[in-house]
Amino acid sequence: MESDFVSRPDLRGRRGAVATSHYLATEVGMATLRAGGNAADAIVSAAAVLNVIEPMDSHLGGDMFALYWDAQTETLHAINSSGAAPENLQPELFEDDVMPDTGYLCSMVPGQIAGWELLLDRFGSHNVTDLLDQAIYYAEEGFPVGRRLARSLAQNAQLLEQFASSAAAFLPDGRPLREGEILRQSDLASTLRRLADADLRDFYEGETAQLIVDAWQSGGGVLKSSDLAGHRAELLEPLQTAYRGYTVAETPPVSQGHILLQSLQMVEHMDLAAMGHLSPEAMHVCIEANKLAHADKNRYTTDPRFSPFPIGLLAPEYAAERAALIRPDQAADFPPAPGCPPGGTDTTYLCAVDAQGNAVSYIQSVFNEFGCGVVADGTGVLMNNRGSGFSLDPMHVNFLQRGKRTVHTLNCWMLLLNGKPAVLGGSPGADVQVQTNLQVITGLIDFSRSPQQTAEDPRWTRGEERSVSIESRVGKCAIEGLQARGHQVTTVGPWGHNGRVQLIQIEENGILTAGSDPRCDGCALVF
Repeated sequence: MESDFVSRPDLRGRRGAVATSHYLATEVGMATLRAGGNAADAIVSAAAVLNVIEPMDSHLGGDMFALYWDAQTETLHAINSSGAAPENLQPELFEDDVMPDTGYLCSMVPGQIAGWELLLDRFGSHNVTDLLDQAIYYAEEGFPVGRRLARSLAQNAQLLEQFASSAAAFLPDGRPLREGEILRQSDLASTLRRLADADLRDFYEGETAQLIVDAWQSGGGVLKSSDLAGHRAELLEPLQTAYRGYTVAETPPVSQGHILLQSLQMVEHMDLAAMGHLSPEAMHVCIEANKLAHADKNRYTTDPRFSPFPIGLLAPEYAAERAALIRPDQAADFPPAPGCPPGGTDTTYLCAVDAQGNAVSYIQSVFNEFGCGVVADGTGVLMNNRGSGFSLDPMHVNFLQRGKRTVHTLNCWMLLLNGKPAVLGGSPGADVQVQTNLQVITGLIDFSRSPQQTAEDPRWTRGEERSVSIESRVGKCAIEGLQARGHQVTTVGPWGHNGRVQLIQIEENGILTAGSDPRCDGCALVF
């Protein structure tokens, strides 16, 4: 059921905008812009704070991807800073051909800090000492635990208490902190200060690197100094497609951003506007397009250093063939490829635009909530469990190999109009990311929704085969219409937890309009 009511207004400014999943991080990013920093500076300062105050979603031991629009050269860049499998991580290490999702053996080389390094070296204007200042403050002095973090700590206490370093970091006094209590992370503050005073490369080749390696090897992991020292972020060409007069740019593999582009290419063959916003007809088409695109991901997508991405998946002729498979009156069954494990759900998305027109669409994650569950002793750094995304089936495209990066659900997008950024946005949520992004982009373009309206609109989430969960605010008629087409629909109440969308729209006259999803603790700010 469409409604023009929003819980907060679209925010409009001219000189800068920041949107993140936590108000404290948004405030820090905005302060960076007001102090003369650019969009790259603002993103790094806000991302560092998010590592401290939303540790269940992202951390220094995670990965990142980004799109960066350089206003001076009018060039769009993609950044991939996902880490590879350590050299000594081999399939033979795992019993029963099952990858673990906790502990020392499921953590890949953490890529996030190298992403910051590239972003700042290539595009930044402020020094890293200034940009990490507030993250150090919140780690050392502490911050009040919010509802999401309190719930996550309680749900993951059993995991964290398995490792003494993790319990010390996140379960002070032997229990999960409650909402409103103060979380301090002194080891993390020391690590951030070391990175600020020395260099971000210290994470990979200095004292911090050695502490991480020592902790991992003493715990039974296989991470070596050479694994860390060899990691560099990549500057790449984004993937792009056309959609109703816009260019849609996405992060390339190992990101699965191509799923969004393929879905849009199929949906463009349908007249969504005539079907109506939040109608069962329009939602059905989008759900089916996502199914088809995701099936291609399971079959083809892997680290392009091991097998090139088949760019033909984005050919218009192929999109037309796939779109023809969508029946307007019937949901199809497209089971996932065997041996492909489900994606993690915990991630952080944020975006920023500065007065010069530079724009960053950025995402970072440790994969599952609290990653592998292990904090590297003496560092405060929580490590990822991204390795659990690999398959141990030698015939699977995402089979574990040394030096290989697993496929990532992480992706972020940017809409361009007449060759310049028009909207940047994204959302966490594992495989739901591309589903949410599809709903957001069609809301903006096909139904002329504002950033805040589309951030608040009711959403569906596609599960396996015909299962769909949906927010009850969509209305009885829409739910019954989906059921009539064979979708197995469950409602999740008026507001679900999947998707924490952040958006910044750039008007042709330079006005910035920002929106932030009320499903999290986030906010947008402009000036």
